[in-house]
Amino acid sequence: MLPPNFQELEQYKDYTPLEDPHVGAVVDPYSGLVFYELSHVWGTGVPSYPGDADVIFDHGVKHAQFGVQAFKVRTNFHTGTHFIAPIHMNCYGDDLEKLSPDHFFGNGVILDLRSKSNWDKITADDLKAAGEIREGDMVAINTGWHHKYSDSLEYFGQAPGLTQDAAEYLVSKKVKLVAVDMPYVDCPVATVLTAHVGRPGPFMRRLVPTYKEETGRDAMEDYPGFYPAHKTLAAAGIPVIQQMSGDVDDITGKRVTMLATPWKIRRGDACPVRFTAILDPSGKVRIDKGEAF
Repeated sequence: MLPPNFQELEQYKDYTPLEDPHVGAVVDPYSGLVFYELSHVWGTGVPSYPGDADVIFDHGVKHAQFGVQAFKVRTNFHTGTHFIAPIHMNCYGDDLEKLSPDHFFGNGVILDLRSKSNWDKITADDLKAAGEIREGDMVAINTGWHHKYSDSLEYFGQAPGLTQDAAEYLVSKKVKLVAVDMPYVDCPVATVLTAHVGRPGPFMRRLVPTYKEETGRDAMEDYPGFYPAHKTLAAAGIPVIQQMSGDVDDITGKRVTMLATPWKIRRGDACPVRFTAILDPSGKVRIDKGEAF
């Protein structure tokens, strides 16, 4: 049983996930390239991390008044589908300004880990079994958790996460980018949602007792580290995208070309990003070398 002061939270277990409408592939009529959306819709009211303020749009310039429209935005950049530079977890890592653009575009694989459930560990063996990761790939991991996107204990607090050995395996493959559809790279128990000595938080006090109630295990024994997977990737200079979504289910298990261009922010650690996958069914399209005519 949950402690008495948490029992009233039972009424909030039912919720409606904020899934995007399924649009499906878009075909460029000139090149035949097929584009797939891999992002959540971003704006006022999107789910924000526990401890973070909401995204607020101030509609200061309006069509009815001025004939044009403009917004002012207040936000934590870690909202919705967002790109995270290594500096977020490593003070010596590249920021968004310094990060090399080759991290933003390239070939890779979308791995199927949809068999994972609440608090499950995604290990190196899981990644190897899910598909071939080639050296220099961009790697996206679909656990199906994007279908739970919402302001809820389940979405933010109960997601699966990568283990340190999974992150070390990705580093050994020299991957350019890691994208996940969970709120964190690590299991939420290994984040600021729970208490770690000398760290901020906990921002979800009911998480540890809920973990104990539903699993019968001690959360801090199962996940003793503090962002061990994300820190491992950051130390190797590998950026991350969290909260991938969109049409990822349509292309899971395939090799694709991925595109994600973050803002060029000095000392920037993260920003919302539009993440896209591209397929070339004909195999005829190439990227030009930039040579003179």
